[in-house]
Amino acid sequence: MKKTDQNCKPRPDFNNSPIQGMRRAGKSDKVLIVDMLTKSFDTNASVNYIIRQGKKRIKRIRALMDYSFEVCHLFGDVFINTEGNACALIVYPDAKRTTLKSILLDAKLIFRCVGLGNLMKTIKREKIISSAQPKIPMTYLWFIGVFPSDQNNGIGSKLLQSIIDYSSYHDRPIYLETSTVKNLPWYEQFGFEVYHEVDLSYHLYFFKRDIKR
Repeated sequence: MKKTDQNCKPRPDFNNSPIQGMRRAGKSDKVLIVDMLTKSFDTNASVNYIIRQGKKRIKRIRALMDYSFEVCHLFGDVFINTEGNACALIVYPDAKRTTLKSILLDAKLIFRCVGLGNLMKTIKREKIISSAQPKIPMTYLWFIGVFPSDQNNGIGSKLLQSIIDYSSYHDRPIYLETSTVKNLPWYEQFGFEVYHEVDLSYHLYFFKRDIKR
């Protein structure tokens, strides 16, 4: 739900990127990807921070992932690995802009999963994230997920390496946030470093991976 510069740049051309192991997802992959991310982030502190809790919590997480898929389809990339059990949602902040569709998506997100009660803290968190990020062309890795039954088998690592290769090819550093403490050494082994931290009702770590030659 971020407002961005109207002077947007085109997203990188994946078709000209010599990257193996993943493909750009289409709308036909949406159901699979939303299901994968919903299951992957069921207990995630950052996701549950903005989601209205209660008996419809899972449905609301699904609505968040649906929203995220659509935003990345508009202003970024949605990647799925060749096996179809891992995916990544990427936004290019320099390519984002406010459109009628983006406004409608934001409105749908508020009413379907955030709720008016969580709206102010969600906006506050988005401002914190936006102010911490430098205003440069980047790959913002919003979500990366693997079906729970396929986790801890190196599948996510292969996909993350493909994203690193892809971003390096296009001279874009990678930025992300995580609230999952066990993932900190995982990101660090891929060359990411913490550049900011913030305490909400949970601890959020801000990671970046600069372009390495």
